[in-house]
Amino acid sequence: MLEKVTAVRYVDPLRAGGSVPGVVETDDLGTYVVKFTGAAQGLKALIAEVIVGELARRLGLRVPPLVLVDFDPAVAAAEPDQEIQDLLRASRGVNLGMDLLPGARDFRPGMIEVAPSEAGRIVWLDALTGNVDRTVHNPNLMVWHGRLWLIDNGAGLIFHHRWSGARASLLKAYDLSGHALGAHGPDVAAADRELAPRVTAELLREVVALVPDAWLADEPGFGSPDEVREAYVGHLAARAAGSAHWLPTCFATPEELRAAEERKAAATLAGRPAWLKQVPNRAGLASVEQDWSRHVGD
Repeated sequence: MLEKVTAVRYVDPLRAGGSVPGVVETDDLGTYVVKFTGAAQGLKALIAEVIVGELARRLGLRVPPLVLVDFDPAVAAAEPDQEIQDLLRASRGVNLGMDLLPGARDFRPGMIEVAPSEAGRIVWLDALTGNVDRTVHNPNLMVWHGRLWLIDNGAGLIFHHRWSGARASLLKAYDLSGHALGAHGPDVAAADRELAPRVTAELLREVVALVPDAWLADEPGFGSPDEVREAYVGHLAARAAGSAHWLPTCFATPEELRAAEERKAAATLAGRPAWLKQVPNRAGLASVEQDWSRHVGD
């Protein structure tokens, strides 16, 4: 089982992520980045963090230690932001913590040497789990003591958001052409030969057993948490066995990525209202565009 600790101090929210995780000190003298059950992404993101992260660890990839954090909103009474307080009050109970790596930096392509073998294993894991969120623009990789560490695996396991359609995506090939490690020559074929035979039902049962029952108890269409666990095991084991169908082989060059970004920006500009088209700096307008998107959504 994952170690269970108790929050003793809420330090700060991390506003860069959409789920607004928080830095939390706990009774084991640890400091963790905690993802909360009350966040907009819901429990599925936490389930994916556990399954993908712990599977990665067992396949030899570096993932900061995960713990279950018993959280009482009273430890964050001094937090002044009302929206953060609402999130924390909705997250009483067991949440997920990832060990804070002090001094770690966000990975950027080219900042360190990454062997094709390591890049290939990471890309292979992302292809297996359907994690399309480890891109050049959002790497979800940290560099700590000169080594890569995988974080934010909650976007994986896309299939579990609609179990009725999971079978149809069993051998789906996801587009990983813009993967954060694409420029490092990932040897995905070698990773497949090494890792696919290791993703057995036995290994997967060991991993999914780490997910708390309470996070699986209300899944529609299943009679018990163990039934949900077996569904994860069956899907991922079958997907690993059929890796020839989804193995990524092609990665965009930096020039191709820039060209795609320019095309996307041009299409976005064409769809803007007239007053936004007057603003010349595309890169500097991210916050303006987000505000506009929220306005349209309202």
